[in-house]
Amino acid sequence: MTMSPELLLAVREKFHHADSCPYQGPRAFFENAGGSLTLKAAVERTAELMALPDNQGRTNVASQALMEIIAQGRADMKLLFGTSSGEVFIGESGTELLGRLIRNAVLATEDGRVIGSHLEHPATYSACRRWAKVAGRRYEQVPFDDTTTVVGVDHYRPVITPDTAVATIIHASPVTGMHVDVAAIAAEIRAVAPDCFIIVDGIQHAAHGRIDIDDYDVDGYVVSGYKLFSRHNFGVAWVSDRLATAPHDQLDGAPANVWELGTRDTSAYAAFSEVVRYLEWLGAEVTDDDGMEPRELIEQAAVAIRDQEQDLVDAMMWGTGGLPGLGQLDAVHVVGPTTSEHRSGMVSFTIDGHDSLDVVDALNADGVRTHARKRDYYSAGVLEPLGLENCVRASASHYNSRAEVERMLATVNRLAGS
Repeated sequence: MTMSPELLLAVREKFHHADSCPYQGPRAFFENAGGSLTLKAAVERTAELMALPDNQGRTNVASQALMEIIAQGRADMKLLFGTSSGEVFIGESGTELLGRLIRNAVLATEDGRVIGSHLEHPATYSACRRWAKVAGRRYEQVPFDDTTTVVGVDHYRPVITPDTAVATIIHASPVTGMHVDVAAIAAEIRAVAPDCFIIVDGIQHAAHGRIDIDDYDVDGYVVSGYKLFSRHNFGVAWVSDRLATAPHDQLDGAPANVWELGTRDTSAYAAFSEVVRYLEWLGAEVTDDDGMEPRELIEQAAVAIRDQEQDLVDAMMWGTGGLPGLGQLDAVHVVGPTTSEHRSGMVSFTIDGHDSLDVVDALNADGVRTHARKRDYYSAGVLEPLGLENCVRASASHYNSRAEVERMLATVNRLAGS
């Protein structure tokens, strides 16, 4: 069920710059895979706490308040992640945290292979290549299906061996927008290599669907604040109990499960809590049950987000406002199938006779923010198997509207000669 106009307006009111850019003016924002809109509450909480001179771990009331905020932030992280065990902590960015988890997982094992997939972001495969080489291990990336643009059990199965020590999985691709079945892939790995450390890149997925770590049987999961309705300069990592206590960088004398280095940014924990409070609010808005627990509200919010984004994808693909959609224009070629249960709020495409970078410029001139993915070190690993030099990425979030999709399609139809 899609959001009512009244709820969608209420949702957009909670975010900064939903309708316009302070530098460009009115615009439709379909660059959410590059970074979502930011909750006003997250910005306000950040400013409030960054102004404080106090640090944690002191014997004064302000310090105690900061410690309580951090503890609440950690509890909210576990709540959103759907986990009852392990440790959560904040780092510089999602990319930095993935690199750190992979490094420590590789170095914590005495031998064994490292595996991943070509669908992944360089945040994982760059770290795997580096640390596998340092440790004298073999690293192998499995292909993904270039028709469905999804990687699955059948792709991982041929390379999983009993000596597989570390495996990475991307939950959703920031190039194709397709999410994968993390639990199924992890189960296949566990069946053959039960002690393998499994690390998941959840950065693209987190804003579009549920996270259920307790159901995945993995050892690491990472998200980025700025792609999950918050702000830049922090990422959040979860590590399983066994990875938490594996050898890793830490201060001498610190508890074995502590991964934090230096003084924490209290405002980042508080900003994350504001994201969780927002999802609880949204969950309450889309259900008539007043007795739901916080986790249940978050799950309801995830359903509402997915339904709203599916409606936006349908509008992009099959048209709205009397305009043909991307899947109906002969000159437009969609990356991946036009209909897929794996698609999460994103459509990437090309237009015959137009370089995708030029299409992005034309859309931007018409007040529609998108992004071009090209064969650089961020996207070449996905685009090369697809035979693409570049593509336009239109990435929606639940706060976008069909009117904004119509604005995008007007430019695309003009460029496609419709």
